[in-house]
Amino acid sequence: MTQWNLDNIVKTEPPEIHCVKPTLGVKRMVQIKWRRPRLAPVSSVLKYTLRFRTVNSAKWLEVNFTREDISIIQTYDLTGLQAFTEYVLTLRCAVEESRFWSEWSQEKTGTTEEQAPFGLDLWRVLRPAEVDGRRPVKLLWKEARGTPVLGKTLGYNIWYFPENSTNLTETTNTTNQQLQLYLGGETYWVSVISYNSIGKSPEATLRVPPIHEKSFRCIEGMQARSTQDQLVVEWQSSAAEVDTWMVEWFPDLDSEPSTFAWESVSQARNWTVQQDKLKPYLCYNISVYPVLQDRVGEPYSIQAYVKEGVPSAGPVTKAENIDVKTVTITWKAIPKSQRNGFISNYTIFYQAEGGEEFSKTVNSSILRYDLEPLTRNTPYTVQIMASTSAGGANGTRINFKTLSISVTEIVLITSLVGGGLLILIILMVPYGLKKPNKLKHLCWPDVPNPAESSLAMWCGDDFKNKLNLNTEDNRILKPHYAPSDLTDKLVVNFGNFLEEVSTEEPLKHQKNIVGGEKDDYVTSPYMPSCPPVKSFQEPLVSAKILPIKPQSLCVGMPKGTCSEDKEQLLFSGHHFCDEGAPNPYLKNSVTMREFLTSEKLPDQTKREV
Repeated sequence: MTQWNLDNIVKTEPPEIHCVKPTLGVKRMVQIKWRRPRLAPVSSVLKYTLRFRTVNSAKWLEVNFTREDISIIQTYDLTGLQAFTEYVLTLRCAVEESRFWSEWSQEKTGTTEEQAPFGLDLWRVLRPAEVDGRRPVKLLWKEARGTPVLGKTLGYNIWYFPENSTNLTETTNTTNQQLQLYLGGETYWVSVISYNSIGKSPEATLRVPPIHEKSFRCIEGMQARSTQDQLVVEWQSSAAEVDTWMVEWFPDLDSEPSTFAWESVSQARNWTVQQDKLKPYLCYNISVYPVLQDRVGEPYSIQAYVKEGVPSAGPVTKAENIDVKTVTITWKAIPKSQRNGFISNYTIFYQAEGGEEFSKTVNSSILRYDLEPLTRNTPYTVQIMASTSAGGANGTRINFKTLSISVTEIVLITSLVGGGLLILIILMVPYGLKKPNKLKHLCWPDVPNPAESSLAMWCGDDFKNKLNLNTEDNRILKPHYAPSDLTDKLVVNFGNFLEEVSTEEPLKHQKNIVGGEKDDYVTSPYMPSCPPVKSFQEPLVSAKILPIKPQSLCVGMPKGTCSEDKEQLLFSGHHFCDEGAPNPYLKNSVTMREFLTSEKLPDQTKREV
């Protein structure tokens, strides 16, 4: 028969925690107050397990203790905690001899008492002096690295003064962790303290150097690398006495950064930051300043990405200086917010219409490239791809067409033609000075003006034969078309013509006209009865004989013959006017002069008789 001791098998309900609160005047401790389980034997000693953690932690810590007190309300003081920290607590119990624990009680939270704050880390950002000589200085401070938050900070006290004039101390108060000051060009000292309900922190001091002070340099190189979940920055320095460094970082944007972070590093030459504190695909400027006592040295800066990606957009492309076989392709750098990584290179893709595609790769510092050789008078398409370690993105596609003739060729042809004309002019000048009449005749030949002619004369048998005068009758002019070469043969040199006319006797011509001598041709200064011809190149005809008195045609002739010739002459005159009218410009030329049509002809005939 098995016997059981109730104290060994009893299991009580969990204790009920009433409150968790700090103890006044005691730092880093909270007091837990709970109700003893009702089912627990009154005479039994209870053992407890207290489990606790901070609010932001998932790791539990445990404390075991016993209570012989049989009172209903019981307490326990938990020590060794952090000041001004919120904790989560839970409790369970069991009879000391029992093997069975109760369930965990409901969780309760409590906060430890505040403590006077620890020291601050103080930093500054110097700006160039303004026109009025004032220098903007931005002060930054925060709780020292590695120190816990000991209370709720109520504010900060700041005072600053020139190094050589402590009586000019200025004081200000703020609840922010930064302050904009405008200082002079000399050395200043700045001090900052924080305070809470318990007390104030130690004083943090910073020296602001004068404008013209030269900073020392001791950092020789720096690298940044990304691990699985961290960004690690390492630097090398030859100054063994420097053991404090100030690291600052901010996003590299096209505008002024809105966030600025910094951190102090001691006894190390590397700095590590968790990737979740930085944004991926965003470039950060990281600078490290050496700090030796109260002096700050020259910084060393690099750029780094926590994680790189493909650019959000490609470069904007433009074609310039388009020529016959060359073109200059230019493009703009991608905005920093769209790069998503370091641009390693640019690839230029270009293709002629209906041809094969070609590509050229250049490094990231080049933003223009000359494509050559291209085909004359051909359309082309160009596109540029920007690449990072994660991939590439294509930019805008543009089209252009090469020229059919280049500006150089136009200038060359123009120069050759202009040079040839210049040489010709140079050669013509001395020639014209040497032979002015010849040059004038070549450039401006003399053209006779028949309109100004009042007399013409032809001599010789050749012209008589071409007019086909009636040799039998020797008195009647018959109509006949002028030969086609008559115009060329009748070009008159007016100088010779006037000279010839002046040497002959006018009466001789009258005699020939009336008497019907061997040279049977007549002259007349005008021919009013026929209209103008249409063109100078039309075949010329014998002129129409103006109406004259019949008696003038029958002088010295038989009566029968005179009547027949008169009819023939009238018929011939009608034929001349119908064939074509002479040009008024040539009305006084030798081919258009009339044959003895003057009204004074009868009077002249009578005088000769």
